[in-house]
Amino acid sequence: MEPKDTPKEMFAQAMSAFMGNDFKRSVTLLTEVIAKDYNPRLAHTTRGAAFFKMGNLEAALADLNKAVEVDQGYARAFHLRGLVREKLGDDQGAKQDFDRAIALDPDYGAAYFSRASQNAKMGDLDAASEDTRMFTHLTSVNLESYANENNVWQSRHLQVEETFLESELDR
Repeated sequence: MEPKDTPKEMFAQAMSAFMGNDFKRSVTLLTEVIAKDYNPRLAHTTRGAAFFKMGNLEAALADLNKAVEVDQGYARAFHLRGLVREKLGDDQGAKQDFDRAIALDPDYGAAYFSRASQNAKMGDLDAASEDTRMFTHLTSVNLESYANENNVWQSRHLQVEETFLESELDR
């Protein structure tokens, strides 16, 4: 087996294809990865997402069901399965999956956004409003965290520049 044919490398290629919107290639590679039993939780979730992007909702649902079966604690799989169920017209199933994703990861902003949309669609405007507030709050927290991390990087970068400047001045 050549290094590029390892399940890990094939998975990396599948992710690259997915990010490049080449969902068909991603599905092909992930099918091979799944056959080799490499990271089934993530492989099934990603292949399910690729099927979803391709409009193959039944295949997406089957993969996401498998991902949930493999790992009952993977919030992303529940969230994505909720999106598929919503597209299939299973509003109650979608809401249950969004609820589960949020229960598993209370800071999962995308799940709050999806549940807000689902609640609004189902006529529960109070719950939709509360989920929208939570999504907005989490977005704000995440932006602040990102800005702080960027500021730390920038501060360290400036410290490095100051050190170089000092060494230049000392010459």
